[in-house]
Amino acid sequence: MPSVLPPGDPVPDDGALPEPALAAVGALPFGFYVHVPFCTVRCGYCDFNTYTAAELGPAGGAPGASRSTYAAAAVAEVRRARRVLGDRDVPVDTVFFGGGTPTLLSPEDLGSVLAAIDAEFGLAPGAEVTTEANPDSVDGGYLARLREAGFTRLSFGMQSSVGHVLRVLDRTHDPLRVPGVVAEARAAGFEQVSLDLIYGTPGESQADWATSIEAALACAPDHVSAYSLIVEEGTALARQVRRGVLPMPDEDDLADKYAMVDERLGAAGLGWYEVSNWSRDTAGRCRHNLLYWTSADWWGVGPGAHSHVAGVRWWNVKHPTAYAARLAADRSPALAREVLDDETRRVERVLLEVRLREGLDPAVLDAPGLAAVPGLVGRGLLTDEGGRLVLTLRGRLLADAVVRDLVP
Repeated sequence: MPSVLPPGDPVPDDGALPEPALAAVGALPFGFYVHVPFCTVRCGYCDFNTYTAAELGPAGGAPGASRSTYAAAAVAEVRRARRVLGDRDVPVDTVFFGGGTPTLLSPEDLGSVLAAIDAEFGLAPGAEVTTEANPDSVDGGYLARLREAGFTRLSFGMQSSVGHVLRVLDRTHDPLRVPGVVAEARAAGFEQVSLDLIYGTPGESQADWATSIEAALACAPDHVSAYSLIVEEGTALARQVRRGVLPMPDEDDLADKYAMVDERLGAAGLGWYEVSNWSRDTAGRCRHNLLYWTSADWWGVGPGAHSHVAGVRWWNVKHPTAYAARLAADRSPALAREVLDDETRRVERVLLEVRLREGLDPAVLDAPGLAAVPGLVGRGLLTDEGGRLVLTLRGRLLADAVVRDLVP
């Protein structure tokens, strides 16, 4: 698979955390990310840790190596998480099932993992429980069973409403399916529905992008994510670009499309709360992703999943078979980890929090970073709003450059 895990440091076989980290468990909001690594087909632009049935071979074998047995492996890791964290009270604020395509598993399988999280840790009152889904991977009956299992939020991978753009991305769903599946989600009782869009696909015109934005808004979503296409090394898309079959996305085109989506979503009542995310109101924000962006704690379940608890970050072995084998042998599936020092945690706070609408507390900056602030304000990239540093529209377009000045 194209994605590569970093080397890191060894992890004890039982996955035990250092005592200082254990002592700090519960001080920050806590969530679970559940990675479901299965896809029907591999999209040409994707470098996530995902597998088709053909890549995994026969359906039998150890738990985790097939769709039919995967939930058992995920539940085993949830129970291991409880053992690692001991009897500390850490109610779960958010759960996010991502992939891959989580909805290739049955609602009952997804619900069994959620039930294990609730049984071992307890879901906090009003917990947000999200799953990603492809528009063609669910129907009304499936969604009703998912809602009954305790899921509260859906994130549909719309990407585009233009046929030729979807074909370049190797997306197989019918764009006309999106309004129907959103309506089915509402009928099933989901109050929070998000749509994911991608802009900058080779061959996508400004008019194509405008069509996709308007199609998304016609569905009246509570939340929209819009990401620029990134050509990741090792993907089929990267090979096509390298051979000259497709052009590399143009930076000016990407900037124009970002400005367009920001303006049109804003006019429709969706405000940005993170550089690539807009919501209708505070309740519509993805609380799970806010865990990441505010350096809170989460446990990542599944092959290749990353976790962060109290300054310790680790990542699981990548292949589903190896993941399942470790759990079956009563070993931690973690491949390696790193204990973050104070300076690394400070820098990561700058990298992440400056992307939020609430902005960055300048107290997080060191002397060189503070010295850079007047220049960034003068260039129209940052504003001071109530003592916090907030990116302007131009600053959002140049967020990486702003960060380089704040953490020189």
